[in-house]
Amino acid sequence: MKPNIPKILCVDDEPLNLKLLDKLLVSNNYEVIKAEDGESALKAIEKNAVDLVLLDVMMPKIDGFEVCRRIKGNERFRTIPVVMLTALAAKEERIKGIEAGAEDFISKPIDQGEVLARVKMLLKMKTMNDRLHHAYEKINNMTTFGEASISSFDPLNFSFLSKVDAIVNQIIRKTADALDKPQLVIVGLPDEHQTWQWYQYEYMLNTLNRTLLNVAFPQCLRATGNSKIIFYNENDLDHAECQVCIKILASLSITVSNMACYSSEALTIFTSNYGREITHYDASALNNLVMQSLFMKSLADQIRETESAFEYTVSALARASEVNDEDTGNHILRVGEYCALLAGKLGLPDKFVSTIRLQALMHDVGKIHIPPDILKKPGKFTDEEFAQIKQHPLYGAKILGSHPRLTMAAEIALSHHERWDGGGYPNHLTGEQIPLAARIMNLADQYDAMRNARCYKPAFDHATTCGIIIEGDGRTMPSHFDPQALAAFKESASEFEAIYERLKG
Repeated sequence: MKPNIPKILCVDDEPLNLKLLDKLLVSNNYEVIKAEDGESALKAIEKNAVDLVLLDVMMPKIDGFEVCRRIKGNERFRTIPVVMLTALAAKEERIKGIEAGAEDFISKPIDQGEVLARVKMLLKMKTMNDRLHHAYEKINNMTTFGEASISSFDPLNFSFLSKVDAIVNQIIRKTADALDKPQLVIVGLPDEHQTWQWYQYEYMLNTLNRTLLNVAFPQCLRATGNSKIIFYNENDLDHAECQVCIKILASLSITVSNMACYSSEALTIFTSNYGREITHYDASALNNLVMQSLFMKSLADQIRETESAFEYTVSALARASEVNDEDTGNHILRVGEYCALLAGKLGLPDKFVSTIRLQALMHDVGKIHIPPDILKKPGKFTDEEFAQIKQHPLYGAKILGSHPRLTMAAEIALSHHERWDGGGYPNHLTGEQIPLAARIMNLADQYDAMRNARCYKPAFDHATTCGIIIEGDGRTMPSHFDPQALAAFKESASEFEAIYERLKG
C-alpha cells in the first residue's frame, strides 16, 4: 500500500518563513501546501485534503485568529489541527487563539525539533479522531442499513445475491477520499448445485458493477464449520494464505496492498486495497454486516420451508375433498388459476392474487361431510339430497375455522355458491355482501363445471360456456355474477380456455 503522506498547510506572509517550513517538513516526509495570506489559506483548505495547519497570527487582511475561527466553524474542516505560530507572548493573545479553536502554539523564532514533535503528536491525534469519526459513521450506516433491511424484508421473495449486492454497496469505496473503505470486493457463494461462483465488484461512474469471474479461489477461502474473519496489512502479506490469493488476483491484473476476508460455508467476502491500515474494527464491521444478512437468509429459508409445507397441506386437504366427487383432481387446480387470472384482471394486489390461487383450492372442502353415495350418484339429486349438498359450504367454513391464514379460504368455502342477485346459498347474500374472493370463485367454478360432463349434462365447449355465462340460458344468468368479475371474464375468456386445455388432465 502506498503510504498516505500527510499534507500540511503552512500559512505565513513572510516568504522566508514559508521556505524554512517547507524545507523542514519535506525533508521529514510531509507534503507541504503554502499560502501567503488568510484568503489563500482558506482557498487551499477547500481544494486539498489538509491534515494539519501551521498558521501565522500576524497577517494582512485576514489575521490568523480569523482564519482559525473560519476553519473551526466549518463542519468539513473542524477536526483539522491548527497550530498558531506567533511572536506574541502575551497571555491574552494565547487565550484569543484558544477561543478561536487552535490546538497548539509555537513561538517564533521556531525551534525545528519542537515543530516536528508537535506536528507528529497532532497528526497522531488527528488519525485517532478520524478513526473515531469513521467508526461512528460506520455504526450509523450499519444501523440505517439494518433498519432498511428489516423494513424491506420479504422472506418469500428474498434474494441472497441481491442482499450481498447491498452489503458490498455499503462497504466499497465510492469516492477517492474514502480511504477507510476497500477499493475492491470479491464475493464467493454456492449456487443451487453447490458450485461456488465468484464475483468481482467495482464502483465506477456512480454505479456498483458485479462481474462473474472465471477463476477458482482456494478452499481456504471457504471455511468449513464455524465462520472466520481475518485481515492482513502490507507487512503481513507474506503469509501463505495471502500469497495464494495474491497470485490468483495477479492473474486478473489486480495488485493487493492489504486485505480482509470473511469466510463461511455459505459465503466468502474478500475486501482489498483500503487506503489505510486495516484494523480489528474494520473486520468487526464487515462481520456484523455479513452476519445480519446470513441471519435474514436463514430466516427466509425457514419461512419458505414453512410456507411450502403450508401449501402442501392446503393441496392435500383440497385433494381429499375431491376424492368422492366426479370431478378429477385437476378441477381444483384449474379454478385456482382462473381465480388468480380474474383477480389480476381486476387489478387486485399481488398478495391477493397469490393467496386466491392457493386458497381457492379448498372451496369444496366441506364435501368431506357429504355422504359418498350422494356425491357419486349417477342420476339427478332428490330434493332431500340437494338439501344435503347445499350444506357443504357451512361444513367447509367450519373445517377451515377462523385462523387468519385461512380467512380467504373460509370466505370462499362459505360463500362461493352465493349469487350477486341474492339467489344463491346458504345465506342468500346479495351484491357486495358476498366477499370479493367468493364472487370471483363463483364465476370460475361455474365456468369449469360447464366445461366438464355431469351425469345430468354433457361437457360444453368453450364458446358455449362463454355464451351461457355472458348471455344466460335460464338456469345460469349474467345477474348471478359480480358485474366487474363478469367484465374481467369477458376480457380474459381466451385465457380461461388456455388454462382449461393446459390442465384438463
